[in-house]
Amino acid sequence: MNKKLFSVVLAVLMMAVCVSGVMAQDTIKIGGTGPLTGGAAIYGNAVANAAAIAIDEINALGGQQYELRYEDDAHDAEKAVNAFNALLDWGMQVSMSSVTSKPAEATSELNMEERVFGMTPSASSTAVIEGKDNVLQMCFTDPNQGSASAAYIANNDLADKVAVIWKNDDVYSKGIYDTFMAEAEELGLEVVSDTTFSDGNDTDFSVQIADAQEKGAELVFLPMYYTPASLILAQADAAGYDPIFFGVDGMDGILTMEGFDASLAEGVILLTPFNADSEDEKTAAFVAKYLELYGEIPNQFAADGYDVVYALVGAMEEAGVTADMSAEEINDALIETFETFTFDGVTGENMTWSDGAVNKDPKGMIIQDGAYVGLD
Repeated sequence: MNKKLFSVVLAVLMMAVCVSGVMAQDTIKIGGTGPLTGGAAIYGNAVANAAAIAIDEINALGGQQYELRYEDDAHDAEKAVNAFNALLDWGMQVSMSSVTSKPAEATSELNMEERVFGMTPSASSTAVIEGKDNVLQMCFTDPNQGSASAAYIANNDLADKVAVIWKNDDVYSKGIYDTFMAEAEELGLEVVSDTTFSDGNDTDFSVQIADAQEKGAELVFLPMYYTPASLILAQADAAGYDPIFFGVDGMDGILTMEGFDASLAEGVILLTPFNADSEDEKTAAFVAKYLELYGEIPNQFAADGYDVVYALVGAMEEAGVTADMSAEEINDALIETFETFTFDGVTGENMTWSDGAVNKDPKGMIIQDGAYVGLD
């Protein structure tokens, strides 16, 4: 009797192992790293949440099934490398790279070494894609943001005198700053104040604000993330300085920042590829689902994360990728497919990629009554 019972148990266990094997074989594993904790967590969680929505929507269609896993890198390059390696151990076949630039610069090297195809939603440093044939960006590169911002300011006659406050130890901020300054000079924009800050010196901006104010800057360009930008807005208001503030995609998220008075962001202009108030059917559905699940309007980082999943899945379907293919086989197929692949998402239409950089148009947005309103 015991032998029979043992045989039955053994058969059940073997069946479970087989079923588990079939499930794993039938599922394509997509992994990513991002700051799920810490000061930049709003970005990482936005991407992870939106990517999960996209995966659920795609799996609900009943075709090829996908599995998503995000690891916390706390916006730290070393932790991102460890997180990426954990995803490799998990069996990751396709990568969403990392959410922020410095971690993504580190993990993109692993994409190359391990031959795992990657697309980052929001790591905009050029170093993320330079010299890599299998890493793409859904976001604009830093140089593109800088030059596009200068052109927008000049072409729309927003100011005669401009100030720039930037973070000199951050590749994201410096990359945007460099091309902004070059384009501003080319277009004849007068930059009357050029001041910086760094880690450990990023809470008191009285010197930078006073310099811009004393030199008569009518517009202050802020190529940075929303945390220091929120302090600049608050301290400028306290100093009675009310210029136009012009930001980049890192500013997205300031309206939902805990403890920040959103009224201080009234009138801020930024360039972003995503408008949550768009009447586009696809965008409206995404915003409604995100609001339902997470209780807030998705920011541009969420939108880029959502688009990354759909772009990767669309390209895999076009390439005929199946779950039993190795990461390297999928990598090779996607490299070839993205040479001609065109994608319509919530952050742009007719998107294509060249040398890893995305081609899509930014939109001018202004914050009014606590919401983003399109200027174009």
